[in-house]
Amino acid sequence: MESQTLKELDLSCIWHPCTQMHDHEANIPLIPIKHAQGAYLYDFEEKAYLDCISSWWVNLFGHCNPYINAKIKEQLESLEHIIFAGFTHKPIIDLSRRLLGLLDSKFSKCFYADNGSSAIEVALKMAFHASALKGEKKSKFLCLENAYHGETIGALSVGDVGIYTEVYTPILLQTLKIKAPSGEDIEESLAQLKQMLAQHKGEIAAFILEPLVQCAGNMNMYSPRFVQEATHLCQEAGVYVIFDEVAVGFGRTGSLFAYEQCNVVPDFLCLSKGITGGYLPLSVVVTSDAIYQLFYAPYYEHKAFLHSHSYTGNALACACANAVLDIFEKDDILNKNRILSDTIWEQMQNLKSFDFVQNLRYYGMIFAFDLVGFEGKRKGLEVFNKALKKGLLLRPLGNTIYLMPPYILTQEEVRYILQSLMAILPTLRG
Repeated sequence: MESQTLKELDLSCIWHPCTQMHDHEANIPLIPIKHAQGAYLYDFEEKAYLDCISSWWVNLFGHCNPYINAKIKEQLESLEHIIFAGFTHKPIIDLSRRLLGLLDSKFSKCFYADNGSSAIEVALKMAFHASALKGEKKSKFLCLENAYHGETIGALSVGDVGIYTEVYTPILLQTLKIKAPSGEDIEESLAQLKQMLAQHKGEIAAFILEPLVQCAGNMNMYSPRFVQEATHLCQEAGVYVIFDEVAVGFGRTGSLFAYEQCNVVPDFLCLSKGITGGYLPLSVVVTSDAIYQLFYAPYYEHKAFLHSHSYTGNALACACANAVLDIFEKDDILNKNRILSDTIWEQMQNLKSFDFVQNLRYYGMIFAFDLVGFEGKRKGLEVFNKALKKGLLLRPLGNTIYLMPPYILTQEEVRYILQSLMAILPTLRG
């Protein structure tokens, strides 16, 4: 009864994100969660749901992780939050120094916000403003087709997933788009990039992309060689490069940061999601001293970067982020992930027995496949609902099924996920 009451109360007053609320009438259940532990969510009947998508790609080390819990409680006893203009605190200083120590030496400054879309907004504004401070009139941004970078106006402007962008087209920024690479198929994309840079010379402030995987773009995966060559082309043309590692950072693609596999360094690096292990909102844009110095001047020169969020630099969030870095360091997470990733990928090969399962792919701890031959049918939704009945939380992207699990899965849990998919997929023909 308590669960049903919560559902009714929720639907009476809450509008959920990325949801057609009408679907809750029949197509999609609304499940109140009572508590969570490890890789599982538990409803009010104590049914467990294995969180195969890290609760929207944020939960790296499990729910109610004992170490992160202890660190946030410890921080709570001394400081929860303060204004971050004119004041500072040790957790954010420690976090910034640690992040910079893990990144390329080109990076020297951290600018904080509180979510991934906000980080993208910061990077776009900073790139435009930096160009203006150099006397350059660059009002356009360059991005990939099929891209997704968030849902605020600036972030939407450099996206290309129609379901998010189409209705807002009249109010979006000026952007240019080139074909998204796929796998090793990168030459046409590079050719279009060269053409765009030549055609719009002196007009483009920045090029933005998710290195290696377009996550919300149906998990499109592509070669690090594209990232490398595209970055070189843009930087040689005087165009800033922004890497959106909101989803692919913190070990998700196999390395701590995806750019490390590409042998290039962007001008701006945007991080969020896994940065706090799924506990609290936090994001950061990391950039160079060269860009920082463009804004560094006496007050009356009006060069300051005036962008702020009330909860910038939240001390509790920073405590979580420091705990996440501790776990990466002490538990050898990247090496453990390689073993786990190989195990998942090996078991996923069984899915090839279904002719409608195509484009089986993975990068590090991101796994995906497409359901083909079901045009106009919401087979991804069908998989979602049938998986829930088996105690799995999936959230397909259309008819693309993916796994983006926490890094703590056991061998037994991996087997259960794949066995469940093997049982669900034959029913889709019915």
